[in-house]
Amino acid sequence: MIAEAGLTFAALFAGHSFGDHWVQSEHQAVCKGGRDWVGRRACLGHVVSLQATKLLALMLAVGLVSLRLNPWWVLAALVVDGASHYWADRRFTLEALAGHVGKRGFYHQGTDLINGEGDSAPHIGTGKYALDQSWHHLWLFVAALIAVQ
Repeated sequence: MIAEAGLTFAALFAGHSFGDHWVQSEHQAVCKGGRDWVGRRACLGHVVSLQATKLLALMLAVGLVSLRLNPWWVLAALVVDGASHYWADRRFTLEALAGHVGKRGFYHQGTDLINGEGDSAPHIGTGKYALDQSWHHLWLFVAALIAVQ
């Protein structure tokens, strides 16, 4: 089961990376954080295409290396992961969480929001992006654990 969990995580991670950066449309990327119906629909469209990309990556692993997964557990994993992704990609939610746990300054690292000077951290891009991706990676791990049940 350890090997299955590792391969499942790898497939989900690859699907996430490709889906979050290449499959996501420009409209979704720009609008998904909006607090209106346009933002909600853009985020939902992003999550649906992202989960489809992750499912495709899992199907490739199943087909090419005979990874054995129960489809119902895979569905549960993708729903949990998709819900966590939608929540974080609404942006104001993740920003609020960062503030609650004392990471507001880091969240805004690399943007023009700290002292109006654009505090930079080239090794992480922006704190916003680093916290976003680490949130998603945590939930990919949870999803992999669910999927291999």
